[in-house]
Amino acid sequence: MKKIIILLFLGFTSSQSFTQQISGPELLKKSIEFHDPEGNWNTFQGTLQVIMSIPNKPERNSTISIDLPNQYFYLKAIQEEKIIEYALDKESCVIRYNQGTPTEEEKLENKLSCDRAKMYSDYYTYLYGLPMKLNDPGTIVHKQVTLKKFKDQEYLVLKVTYEKEVGEDIWYFYFHPETYAMEVYQFYHDEEKNDGEYIFLSDIETVQGIKMPKKRDWYYNKNDLYLGTDLLKEEK
Repeated sequence: MKKIIILLFLGFTSSQSFTQQISGPELLKKSIEFHDPEGNWNTFQGTLQVIMSIPNKPERNSTISIDLPNQYFYLKAIQEEKIIEYALDKESCVIRYNQGTPTEEEKLENKLSCDRAKMYSDYYTYLYGLPMKLNDPGTIVHKQVTLKKFKDQEYLVLKVTYEKEVGEDIWYFYFHPETYAMEVYQFYHDEEKNDGEYIFLSDIETVQGIKMPKKRDWYYNKNDLYLGTDLLKEEK
């Protein structure tokens, strides 16, 4: 029994020591080497299919085209009888509703706007570009790495904040301690209120050499309420 306790203690102190040895930027670098070993993200040009499932709501099927070198983004979202399309080509913006130009009433009813198109572009580019997007300007990668058990799994945890003009949320990224795969991320608007959400990532879809999460399950931080699931596949 004494030997087991000693071994457990040595294992714990070894993990603690490791987190002291690796810095936040070093952990990020190792995770990027896992997810994007060939450095393909900055020249990414591809189309993704995402199926979103939310409790008590119809599924939403989205086709998402991202062309980073040419600053182009396209989204086609189908939910029951509604088809919404956004296209951003550098500074130009095109919105279509049920395959036609939306009326002012349709824009208002469905919250259709170029600002919303930009929001979707930022959203999908950010989430499917992680962890590489953490190298973007205005991102503050904290130096200290912590070892934390979250939902019965131990992770190396990286804290990320942003310069004021970029964003105000606080993010935590959870990495597998051996492979450095990103397996959870979590954000707060106000950490003291325990608001925001956490997202479990599972399975991997390799898209143009980049390992992206195939499945994302979303939950509220405050009560673990399940919000929905995204399923990803590459458009062939």
